[in-house]
Amino acid sequence: MHIVEKLLDSAYQDSELLKKRDEMGDVFSAFHDVDFCIEAPDKEKAETVCSFINDNRYGNAHVEEADGNFRVITITNTPVTQEIISSLSANMVSIAAIFRCEFSGWGSTIITAEDL
Repeated sequence: MHIVEKLLDSAYQDSELLKKRDEMGDVFSAFHDVDFCIEAPDKEKAETVCSFINDNRYGNAHVEEADGNFRVITITNTPVTQEIISSLSANMVSIAAIFRCEFSGWGSTIITAEDL
């Protein structure tokens, strides 16, 4: 898939996830610990991506391994408004593409008005 298609798909997925979160009462303007996941083909590539993210202060990244699969999890504390989350996702899609990895999305806990 071409990078433009990946960016468009990510923007669509972000919109769909935000719609679901809105239905659950998520307060988008509240700061959330958001985790972004990049799937890497091997440990060395995962460590390279992790180092790149940390060195450039895009978030706090670490590598996780499960059943021989390697993931770079990047945590950023941020509101999850459409503009912010789409920008951050696009950045992660781009980083994944540069390193020939796959961005597999983001997640965070739902913060409702009762939680504030």
